Amino acid sequence: MPQPTYRTAPDRSSEMPKGIPYIIGNEWAERFSYYGMRAVLFVFMTQHLRDAGGDLAVMNETDATIYYHNFSSAVYFTPVFGALLADLLLGKYKTIISLSIVYCLGHLALALDDTLTGLTLGLTLIAIGAGGIKPCVSAHVGDQFGELNANLLPRVYSYFYFSINFGAFLSMLLTPELLEHFGPHAAFGLPGFLMLLATWVFWLGRRRFIHVPPRGQTFFAEARSREGIQAMLRLSVIYVFFAMFWALFDQTGSTWVAQAQKMDRVLFGREWLPSQIQALNPLLIMLLIPFFNFVVYPAIERFTPLTPLRKISLGLFITSISFFICALVESWIIAGQTPTIAWQWFAYVIITGAEVLVSVTGLEFSYTQAPRAMKSMVMSLYMLSVSLGNLVTSGVNLGIKLTGGLEGASYFLFFAGLMLAAAILFVPVAMKFQVKSYIQESQPA
Repeated sequence: MPQPTYRTAPDRSSEMPKGIPYIIGNEWAERFSYYGMRAVLFVFMTQHLRDAGGDLAVMNETDATIYYHNFSSAVYFTPVFGALLADLLLGKYKTIISLSIVYCLGHLALALDDTLTGLTLGLTLIAIGAGGIKPCVSAHVGDQFGELNANLLPRVYSYFYFSINFGAFLSMLLTPELLEHFGPHAAFGLPGFLMLLATWVFWLGRRRFIHVPPRGQTFFAEARSREGIQAMLRLSVIYVFFAMFWALFDQTGSTWVAQAQKMDRVLFGREWLPSQIQALNPLLIMLLIPFFNFVVYPAIERFTPLTPLRKISLGLFITSISFFICALVESWIIAGQTPTIAWQWFAYVIITGAEVLVSVTGLEFSYTQAPRAMKSMVMSLYMLSVSLGNLVTSGVNLGIKLTGGLEGASYFLFFAGLMLAAAILFVPVAMKFQVKSYIQESQPA
């Protein structure tokens, strides 16, 4: 049977590419599955994990934090291999479809087995599947555009990020309720179904997509070229600072959940579950992206040009403020008080604003600064910064387990200070960075 032929380069068009709705729909369902699973992971490990005999065998908070961030690190380390598979052998579309099946099997393992064996197997498969497709999906978005409609890229990456957070918001509200009232099988089963739906939606768009073929030797040639090496080195320096951002941000799913368990969570007439507080982040993202695009950025640009690197720099400084707030809250908890969860909500507003400045900007910036044959590979380096950040958090908590240091408010103050130092160091690095953009070439009309 002859293989179907797909378009391999964007059309010369100034309109929105036809494959974008399928990518956005896929991303919404996939992120629902991932964040829904991750929202209940910490609570599952500390309250619902069982042994082979069916008895509770839960982890303490420090062990669960280490396990959580090791998993997060693995999810953002495997993109290196997914990118190589896409750029060298299969292309982005086939890589995404293949690893999505592995992803679905990971959710199935979590839904069926609530022991450490099921947890380990499920998270391993999800780390391979989710991590492997991450750089490919981000780069696949950019591949749909040519020179005439490249001006639409910032808008589409905003849509892309909006869909991520819309899916995350719904799942972070729903899956904790499922865990609370129906147990882990239902809480992990729904994200598995959504991942299956995501795979189907992506398959439906196969004839609408631009399928940029794997570059093979072109990839190696560009990777070894002076231009390719310089691009990778320039971006790698930037990603070291991104890692510090993620070391703090991803604790919203671990140490912030642990802190929320000790707070007065009654707000707006209802008591919120500790893991549901995370839903505030994607909700705020959906509100703050248009607010920053249409209000904050134009206001700043009246006084000074606002480049991507300036946005990122501002975001790094703001991130540290959220952890100073958490340190203040923790000091109240240590004194025997029960502070209102509104304080953590305030910290979420701060760190989410930082996310808009750092992560949304960094996603688009990474794509445009990557040479054409290395789009997925550079995206994987961007993801690797998240992996490194989670390793930092895991390492600090392992040190705490061994030495007993950084207790209470001092833990949050440590990370706040670390982030502030990184933000200060980033300023001269950003000033010296040489920007050079690469966009996929269009095919003749």
